[in-house]
Amino acid sequence: MSTTDIDFASINAIRFLSADAIEKAKSGHPGLPMGGAPMAYVLWRRVMNHNPQNPQWQNRDRFVLSAGHGSMLLYSLLHLHGYDSPTIEDIKQFRQWGSKTPGHPENTVTPAVEVTTGPLGQGVANAVGLAAAERHLAAMFNKPGLDIVDHYTYCIAGDGCMMEGISGEAASLAGHLGLGKLIVLYDDNKITIDGSTALAFTEDVSRRYEAYNWQVIEVKDGNTDLAGIEAALKTAKATTDKPTLIRVHTTIGYGAPNKQGTSGCHGSPLGAAELDAAREAQGWRYAPFEIPEDVKANYAGAVEKGAAAEAEWDALVSRYADAYPSEYAAWKQLVSGELPKDWANALPKYTPADKAIATRALSGIALNATADALPGIFGGAADLAPSNLTLIKSSGDFQKGAYENRNFRFGVREHAMGAICNGIALHGSGLIPYCATFLVFADYMRNAIRLSALSNAGVLYVFTHDSVAVGEDGPTHQPVEHVASLRLIPNLNVIRPADGNEVSGAYQVAMEQRHRPTAMALTRQNLPQLENSSAANVAKGGYIIADCEGTPDLIFIATGSEVHLCVEAAKQLAKDGVAVRVVSLPCFELFEEQPVEYRESVLPAAVTKRLAVEAGTSFGWSRYTGVHGDMIGIDTFGHCGPGDVAMREFGFSVENVVSRARALLGK
Repeated sequence: MSTTDIDFASINAIRFLSADAIEKAKSGHPGLPMGGAPMAYVLWRRVMNHNPQNPQWQNRDRFVLSAGHGSMLLYSLLHLHGYDSPTIEDIKQFRQWGSKTPGHPENTVTPAVEVTTGPLGQGVANAVGLAAAERHLAAMFNKPGLDIVDHYTYCIAGDGCMMEGISGEAASLAGHLGLGKLIVLYDDNKITIDGSTALAFTEDVSRRYEAYNWQVIEVKDGNTDLAGIEAALKTAKATTDKPTLIRVHTTIGYGAPNKQGTSGCHGSPLGAAELDAAREAQGWRYAPFEIPEDVKANYAGAVEKGAAAEAEWDALVSRYADAYPSEYAAWKQLVSGELPKDWANALPKYTPADKAIATRALSGIALNATADALPGIFGGAADLAPSNLTLIKSSGDFQKGAYENRNFRFGVREHAMGAICNGIALHGSGLIPYCATFLVFADYMRNAIRLSALSNAGVLYVFTHDSVAVGEDGPTHQPVEHVASLRLIPNLNVIRPADGNEVSGAYQVAMEQRHRPTAMALTRQNLPQLENSSAANVAKGGYIIADCEGTPDLIFIATGSEVHLCVEAAKQLAKDGVAVRVVSLPCFELFEEQPVEYRESVLPAAVTKRLAVEAGTSFGWSRYTGVHGDMIGIDTFGHCGPGDVAMREFGFSVENVVSRARALLGK
């Protein structure tokens, strides 16, 4: 396709719509939208398969703006291509309270935004997850001549994304997996906030990506060579055995005569004078937010093109349904996002007669039962599957040439693992991703977990080895503050189950709350199956697991491996006439969402003598213990030694619970 004046006018529409919105907001990053407009235009208008009339079309190509600070680029693309949102009024409200055009793209705010981006490099890993989801679904459902799952994942990343380690982790894995339908356009403008990338970033990115087993294509003039950009994209699409990095050399802030090519246009508005100068230099003689009619007509073609593409796909799906009715029914069930009826009946149930088992092992049993009932379960561990016990036994490994399998081998790449799972969850096809590592390594992936919660991405995080009971590995591997710190993240269910029934309940919560991530904290050591433990009550966050006659003198509140200590301590105290209630509180977040009446029935305000017991920091427990209560916790780092010894030395024994209870009661 030849380049015409209307193409450059359409590119300038992206540039100036973006710059005008940033100028009005007096806040934003104009450099990337102005420099990256040509590649974005060619991708969206000429190459990408999308339907502005249906942003959720299942077979659309996915687009990720990993360099999320350039969000006005994405908002301009959506508006100009005919999406209902954002409107021109939304764009005029860029970065304002309550607008649909926040400073960084948010998938829960702007309908056609696929993933929430901003922290650099996360979007690259999200894109790997989106591409992995496409390959997995295609292998599950496609039939010869009937490829109902057949789309690409495109990502625009910047120099900052390339510097962040998460992108390298994710790119390494994508190259290993041969995700040939993943295409990353690298906006190589050699400028960051500090100035030239030469200050800190002089490696050969192309050779690095070639070593990752990526195809690398270079476009030397990303400012004007539209044909070169399009040719690179076509070559990338034709290469199916490996992902592609298209290194596009651009000028940041292109068109702004005094600031282009400098950090001065990276993170600040151009200023009125420079914006006027840019209009003059580019011959853009239109008022702020004005789009000329010929440019509107050019972009209008995207609506017709997208509708035709979806109609063609609909016809393909109809043929598929006729030829493969059972596979079609399974596909429809999955992409609906609705869980099969009565799936939770597959979860195991336990009685006190069953043997003591570590909750990590109970999790493995529940995971496999869930995977048998829910074919959308898809995930793995960061090189810890034998310890986390997260292998799906009925499946092989998700590998190049075996994309139908469900065990995702992430390698020692915790941060990328979490962000990849976010991409899988937000693919919108009903897949339910899970990932696993030791709880102490949750810190390596914390930003990805936070973005799960912010994005309403229903990722399941399986964290094992949850306390000083890890033992001999010592304090570097003994999580103390991690459960409390995870509880600080809004919209994240943190569940520390006490036995098998509570593990089953945790899985039911995780599967049914598809717009909320769940983090499980699981033991290495064996725990008994408790009388009165309840899978159903996990959804309430907390419940009475052992009670006394009448009003209790004291309430024990515990989670996980400490619940059984409290149950035994209550029995001993009862012999001396002390009335004790034991509350299992596996999930603070769910408990706080219960009606006030329920919470009062479990933890009556009149009972002020309360003892909390958890093998972690005491931070956050005061809301339940109050000023008259106490806590057996750990407010130091752990210590090397056998796990049972470490637990006992830190006070986690029936004897110490009884002693602390007596002290609290003054007896």
